[in-house]
Amino acid sequence: MKAGIEVKPLFQAERRRLERKWRLRSIHLFLYAAGLIIAFMVLCAIAPQWVTSHSPTQMDPSNLMRPPGGSHWLGTDYFGRDMFSLIVYGSRDSLLIGLASVVVGGAAGATLGTLSGYLGGWVDLVVMRFIEILMTIPGILLALAIAAATGPSLTNVVLAIAASSIPRYARVMRSQVLSVKNRPFVLASRSIGSSGIRTFFKHVMPGSLAPFLVMSAIGIGTSILAGSALSFLGLGVVKEIPDWGALLAQGRGYLMVAWWICTFPGLAIALFVLAVNIIGDYIRDVLDPRSRSG
Repeated sequence: MKAGIEVKPLFQAERRRLERKWRLRSIHLFLYAAGLIIAFMVLCAIAPQWVTSHSPTQMDPSNLMRPPGGSHWLGTDYFGRDMFSLIVYGSRDSLLIGLASVVVGGAAGATLGTLSGYLGGWVDLVVMRFIEILMTIPGILLALAIAAATGPSLTNVVLAIAASSIPRYARVMRSQVLSVKNRPFVLASRSIGSSGIRTFFKHVMPGSLAPFLVMSAIGIGTSILAGSALSFLGLGVVKEIPDWGALLAQGRGYLMVAWWICTFPGLAIALFVLAVNIIGDYIRDVLDPRSRSG
């Protein structure tokens, strides 16, 4: 009985060790896959001519709506254009919308939230009332209104999506700054005569960036979805080479006869957003001490 009692905890400990090992391997596998997808999409956006030899604007009347296979392994659209080339070249505007929207919206939201949380008083009151007004309007509706009022263009789409994302960045930064500025090491820095600006840049700002970085990483995928939605509704980028959302809109009328025109751009959006979310979750786990201790 005594030997059996001693063996059981050892067996359980070994089982837990193996479970942790396989869990780490699966996490690394997902991370590698997500990294490869993001790297491939970035390569498509930067140097599309290295990825495909077909021109996205070349029309071939003899290959109208040809199904996937042969030289056109993702098929062709109703103009005979190669679908793979359209997706590769269309990734540039889609990724640019995602990155630029996060940079503009994140910078504006982080600035407002930081000022509101650190200064407090009437600044906090005015900023948060403004943020609450923006939050009463759903983000996609605000982006639609701005894009419809300013007209379809790349700059207007970026500004529309960035404006709709300001409230969530501002609230996250405000709550984090409020939490960090009252911690003992910040109060100790003030007690020994450190100036407010020095304390802010040396202690408060570095301690508040982790949630913002995670939110920004995940926000790239959200911005790409929003940009695709605007393009799908005809309020996105109007160019000879359409982005992913415009490809979806152009193919919706042929869904029953040429399913690949809509399916593959949709898969490109889904894969990239999924990969960005996986990377964002990993960054959150790395930067969150509670996740590391678990």
